[in-house]
Amino acid sequence: MPIARLNPRLLLLCVVWMLALGPSCAQGATKQAPPFDADSTTVQSQTSTASAYDDAQELASVATGADQTQRWLPLLAGKRIGLVVNQTSLIDQEHLVDTLLALGQQIQVIFAPEHGFRGTADAGAFIRDGVDERSQLRVTSLYGANKKPTKEQLQGLDLLIFDIQDVGARFYTYISTLHYVMEACAEQGIPLLVLDRPNPNGHYTDGPILDPAYRSFVGMHPIPVVHGMTVGELAQMINGEGWLANKTKAKLTVVPCSGWDHKKRYAAPVPPSPNLRTERSILLYPSLCFFEGTVVSVGRGTPWPFEVIGHPSFSIGSFMFTPQPGPGAAHPLLEGETCLGSSFQSLSVQALREQKQLMLGPLIAYHEFISRQQAKPFFLENGFFDRLAGTDQLRIQLEAGLSEDAIRASWSEGLRAFRQARKPYLLYPE
Repeated sequence: MPIARLNPRLLLLCVVWMLALGPSCAQGATKQAPPFDADSTTVQSQTSTASAYDDAQELASVATGADQTQRWLPLLAGKRIGLVVNQTSLIDQEHLVDTLLALGQQIQVIFAPEHGFRGTADAGAFIRDGVDERSQLRVTSLYGANKKPTKEQLQGLDLLIFDIQDVGARFYTYISTLHYVMEACAEQGIPLLVLDRPNPNGHYTDGPILDPAYRSFVGMHPIPVVHGMTVGELAQMINGEGWLANKTKAKLTVVPCSGWDHKKRYAAPVPPSPNLRTERSILLYPSLCFFEGTVVSVGRGTPWPFEVIGHPSFSIGSFMFTPQPGPGAAHPLLEGETCLGSSFQSLSVQALREQKQLMLGPLIAYHEFISRQQAKPFFLENGFFDRLAGTDQLRIQLEAGLSEDAIRASWSEGLRAFRQARKPYLLYPE
């Protein structure tokens, strides 16, 4: 539907957020996205990470916990080791598994999170146990029959290592895997070593605090949607705040990053999951992931997941794309249907970082158009939106037509309390 036909209130909403986001959202000409194919995924992954920094020295100055082998390799001497890792677990360009095997370390098992050890499976796809072809090591899924390592799966281990790149959103499930790994280690008396990595969204906090009534694998802790903490910092908070079952505590060691602080820009050198392929998509993810609980596509099955939004019947904007099956999107939402909507690809990384808050304008505008003006369902019936938000309040606020300022005001007290509570666990300057 052309924007000129929208009612005045919605027109104002659309104009405000489109102008704020740049020409790709406000363009008048319809742009057709090219067909999705596997090659486009590979090319985008390579080019986006190669050009993530204007100044390559900034990236070079950051050393992850894994990079600093002199700080943690002595802890492995004579120990039988388990690894919780995926495709992001690199030391320079070499995988942590290959590094440790070359050093003669006793790796017993690899534990794989959502998307699998190689990071190619769809979001939510059942991950099966198996054997890694290259290393011939046993791979045990933590996103299949069980999400928490069992006593039997941990048997014979002297140490567990967690080294996975996170993106700083509560609903990104690697931190839920971390929680269950910590809990299992605490119960079985196995020390846990966390090799920390920078948080690309570590420069701000925003969003509603999780209501325990909406606790799920996409939200396990009473933290905001954007918590601004690294995996190592959050692990310390989980331990310190008694969030593990029966308030047990893991025997935790964190190897911090070097050369990074919460204000410093960081681009993940490897896509942390199949549909977060660029620095821009990682920065947009906390805002656009709310649409996963709605009828609106976030571009899964296109070359631009989490950089575009749209729907075949309810369009705000003129960017055109058609979701098709592909890597990381076997059956994307609205598969084969031509969608009209908005692209955020012209937004610079710097502009996104400077916002330092969730982008609510698109969510409010699409809800206004689909639910209030068109009187059609906007939220999925499965309640996933509430689980993503960690509360039913955001949905209720949208349905009531609250302004962005009013919604943000409802978060302020919880955010202030969280920022104060997390201070003892921070490892890097704010």
